Order: sequence, then structure tokens, then C-alpha cells
Amino acid sequence: MIASFPMYDRPENAAAHDALWSLIRDALRDEGVPAPHALDREIDIVTGWGHPELVFGQICGLPLRRDFHDRVEVIGTLDFGLADTPAGHYRSVFVARHDDAEDAASYADRHFAFNDESSHSGWAAPQLFAKRNGFSFRNPTLTGAHRQSAAAVASGKADIAALDEVSWRFIRAHDKAAQALKVIGRTDASPGLAFIAAKGTDTTAHFRALKTAVGTLSDADRHALGIRGLAHIPLSDYLAVPTPPGPGQATGDTPES
Repeated sequence: MIASFPMYDRPENAAAHDALWSLIRDALRDEGVPAPHALDREIDIVTGWGHPELVFGQICGLPLRRDFHDRVEVIGTLDFGLADTPAGHYRSVFVARHDDAEDAASYADRHFAFNDESSHSGWAAPQLFAKRNGFSFRNPTLTGAHRQSAAAVASGKADIAALDEVSWRFIRAHDKAAQALKVIGRTDASPGLAFIAAKGTDTTAHFRALKTAVGTLSDADRHALGIRGLAHIPLSDYLAVPTPPGPGQATGDTPES
């Protein structure tokens, strides 16, 4: 059995994630659903998503709609209370250095840092934003993580990045790179990171367990994770979000590493 919350987990909030899982685990067991004792922080993210014994996982919207929609069951989505954003949804924020331009379109030919081509917030959402506004980011630079994208912009290795707004909260709270950055725009809202279970799982008890856990989590742990509530977003809403081409397809070039 596997449980894994890899998407927002970092040293500063690991204990709060452990507390959230312990509440979910106990609520599941109370309903007769077997659940592992602790979160698995060793398993590869993609392997975890597709594991046949996944009890509770968390996945980005892009791989969910592109690769895993028929391989997992959606449980529910946390609400982080983001401004002007529907419950359970999130946006990407465009960040740049304080002394740089304010308009995202002016960065079309400059270095655009992105965490992964399978990231909705880091790759898909900014590409959809750019297309809708009549331009494209033609010089993408792969970083491997939102934190690394922020650091790349702060250090001058890149000029702009799009960061999951929840990740940006954690970066602002814990990473020095944030001090050099400003937000110059936000993308449209999209369904947030979904909790998932292995295909064929009846997730009714899982959603109840998650609701119980969110409702009983301590104020300190709730604050550490930024949780405001819970939403039930159907898979069809995730599938309705467009998926733009990957970096090479979009630009005709190979992204820099």
C-alpha cells in the first residue's frame, strides 16, 4: 500500500503533511479501508501515480488529463483560498526580477524558466495564457522544480517563470530567492492538484476521510499547509483543460537544461 503527497511537500511543511495523512489514515481505517502507516517519500512520483496499490496520492492536472485519467480515480482537491479563484482551483503567477518589465508579453524572446513539460502550472498554463494574448515564450529553460525556476530568475539565469500560486506561497515564506522577485501577472484558474487512488477504488470513503481530516487538522498545521477547505471537482473538469504542445513542439527548439 502506498500513500504519497509529493507535490507541495518540503522540509518546512513535512510535519504538517504527516499530520494530515495520519488523520486521513485513521479515518480510512475507521471505515474498514486499509491504509499505510506513513507517507512514502521515496517512491518516484510517476511510479506512485500509476501504482496498483496507491491508496492516496496527489497529481498535477496535466498528467492526470493526458496520461492517467483512465488509470486512477479522483478523490477530491484541497482549497487554498486563493484570491479571485474558485474553490479547489489555482493559478500560475508570472514572476520576474524587481527591476525588470511588468508585461509578460515583453518576455517572449527572453529566457522562460519552467519546471517540467508535464507541469500544468509551470508549462501548460503560461503557454495557454501566451497564446490567448497573441505571443509565445520562445526561449524555454528547463529547471526541474518551481523552486529552481524562482532561483533561476532571481539569479539572472532566466528572466521569467510561471509558478503554481500555492508553491509561490511556500517560496515566499521559505526561500531567499523570493526577495528578488515580483509578480507581474496570473494565468486563468484551473482545477487544482487532485488527490487520487488506484483505478477501481471506490473513493467514497476516501473523500469522507479527507473531509474529516481537513476539518480536524490543527490550526498550526492548517496554516503551515495553507489549507482553507476541500472541493470535489469532477474528472471531466480536468479533461476540459487544453494541453499545449511540449517545449520542442511549441518552439521548434530544444529547451535548455
